[in-house]
Amino acid sequence: QVQLEESGGGLVQPGGSLGLSCAASGSMFSMVAMGWYRQVPALERELVASISSSGRRDYAQSVKGRFTIAREYAQNTVYLQMNSLKPEDTAVYYCYLLGYPTKTSGPQHYWGQGTRVSVSS
Repeated sequence: QVQLEESGGGLVQPGGSLGLSCAASGSMFSMVAMGWYRQVPALERELVASISSSGRRDYAQSVKGRFTIAREYAQNTVYLQMNSLKPEDTAVYYCYLLGYPTKTSGPQHYWGQGTRVSVSS
């Protein structure tokens, strides 16, 4: 069973920076991607950034140029550096991992518990 432990987040003023990290533990057959979603009440969860097992990075249009995702393979940890934060970045951020638990199973999403990011003056 895979578990994701998030850290980071908090309150920051507009234009400031924050970093999030997510460490995966447990075993699985193979990983497809890790990344971050965010959710604001009454809205759907939005993909913010992802990094595939091959290193491909994808970003939501709204965060391109401001957010950077990186992964430390040895420790199965993914990081999200958020710069030039805006009030509209305020949300609960969820780490996710997409992978195959076993050689014969289908892909499965795993989720962190969520960490709150608030951007306000």
